Amino acid sequence: MGKAILRFIRVSPIKARLIAREVQGMNAEYAIASLEFTPNKAAGLISKVIASAVANSGLEAEDAIITSARVDKGPVLKRFTPRARGSASPKHKPTAHIMIEVEAAPKGDK
Repeated sequence: MGKAILRFIRVSPIKARLIAREVQGMNAEYAIASLEFTPNKAAGLISKVIASAVANSGLEAEDAIITSARVDKGPVLKRFTPRARGSASPKHKPTAHIMIEVEAAPKGDK
């Protein structure tokens, strides 16, 4: 079993969870290939984390299955946008922690 964690990444955890749910349970090689054509910032990040988890496990990508794909909420960067008459309105920039775990595929599944 291998795992990889990408912490404090500047992407919305709600949007990243949509991608993580799609790849959970997939073959790692197939997941990386499908994320390559997904037009989402989180897809490219999750693809890199999957590749790192596969490398950490010592397996080949075609022999690994994604057992867990988790996206947790990180700290929120609080900024301000200038508005009319010298006032300001808050702007929240969320961060996320992406965790991927891979295991060897059962011998019957290929």
